Amino acid sequence: MEVKVKVWIEDDKNNLVFGGGKTEILEQIRETGSIAEASQKIGLSYKKAWTHIQILEKYIEDSLVIKQKGGGEQGGTKLTPKAVEIIDNYKLLQQDVREFTKQRFTELFENSETDILNLKN
Repeated sequence: MEVKVKVWIEDDKNNLVFGGGKTEILEQIRETGSIAEASQKIGLSYKKAWTHIQILEKYIEDSLVIKQKGGGEQGGTKLTPKAVEIIDNYKLLQQDVREFTKQRFTELFENSETDILNLKN
């Protein structure tokens, strides 16, 4: 048995600000250099991906992508340093939460003398 946990960030009105989906969009933009390619890879329309980016930029009050017009190496989309920092920090937080959750699950359920989930069978 394994414990699973999801991490997302909400504002004080419970609006989703940042989570796995937005992280995935930004990571794909970083990888492909294109919002269109990134959205296609994760199965979103370009409009939906761009809307996610705009909503996130609104919440953090900063730019996350730099769109450059032109073909070849001149054009495309790049992440701002702020976007990279957000992705990296979110992934660190996510990993920390997973590790703590796994450790705590083991302490509470797998090491229990009563073996309340019958995990040792």
